[in-house]
Amino acid sequence: MVVEHKSYARVGFLGNPSDVYFGRAMSFSLANFWASVQLRPSDQLLIQPHPTHDLVSFQSIHHLVHRLDTEGYYGGVRLLMAICKVFYKHCQEKNIELNKGNFTLSYDTNIPRQTGLSGSSAIVCAALNCLLDFYNVRHLIKVEIRPNLILNAEKELGIVAGLQDRVVQVYGGLVYMDFSRENMDKLGHGIYMPMDVNLLPPLFLIYAENPSDSGKVHSTVSQRWLDGDEFIISSMNEVAGLAEKGKTVLLEKNYKELVNIMNRNFDLRRQMFGDKALGALNIKMVEVARSVGAAAKFTGSGGAVVAFCPGGPSQVSLLESACKEAGFTLQKISVVPSFLSEEESKSLITY
Repeated sequence: MVVEHKSYARVGFLGNPSDVYFGRAMSFSLANFWASVQLRPSDQLLIQPHPTHDLVSFQSIHHLVHRLDTEGYYGGVRLLMAICKVFYKHCQEKNIELNKGNFTLSYDTNIPRQTGLSGSSAIVCAALNCLLDFYNVRHLIKVEIRPNLILNAEKELGIVAGLQDRVVQVYGGLVYMDFSRENMDKLGHGIYMPMDVNLLPPLFLIYAENPSDSGKVHSTVSQRWLDGDEFIISSMNEVAGLAEKGKTVLLEKNYKELVNIMNRNFDLRRQMFGDKALGALNIKMVEVARSVGAAAKFTGSGGAVVAFCPGGPSQVSLLESACKEAGFTLQKISVVPSFLSEEESKSLITY
């Protein structure tokens, strides 16, 4: 039996990065980009390198160095290995018996690198879904727990991130998330509320071909938060509150107020992290969108921007021209509906 699963890129719509700081967030699955993982039964357990993303053969030393400078050292093989380890250990701890049999894992992805669209966790999420089905244990591992497994696999590799991305990639669709300390301590996870994707207005994705590394953005803020910095704590609390406001705004379809919330989310991030950490190119993407009156904020830690044009088609045309002139790629966003089964939806913890 061949098992194959897709997991989609995600847009952190509101509240990020407060999910790392016991805050709240709202995200949705982005149909424009995805990662797929295929599992085939085999005699030995094999993690198959991707012919492009796990390249080990080069035309020259110049080619090798250029590749490392632009793509980094790591492809998807380490991600697949890490989720296998975390999945196996979780099943051992929970006394979940796994049937015997080996497999070959392979992957593919079209998610642009370093765009803050959660390309790594998409590969891990798709692989986890394959393992759940191969071993027939999906019913034994709660939906709310699966994002923790994905995050733990990435932690194995030193990837610094929060649960927000992994939640929406497990759930699909549009999800509001509450990561309050009380919930995290009591439940071991947040409380996640799927919402109707049709509540979202038309949105657009802006990204650069060669963005800066999104992983560095959390560095100094995290330590300042741990040290009790009042500015960081109050600002992060306000960011979390924007996700809660956003939930109400979407339910009421008050898109005029949505503009203010999106812009405030980015402005608070900029005040906390500073321009140097965010990067000139990332800031320029937001400024280009705002130059035509669109609301704009990062989709994640940088590399891509989600934009909303309250003025409609004429404003979208202005945004297209501004992005083209600045050398940025603009795409209309397509949202993936929730892919939780009826049984999984009924099992969710609600407010």
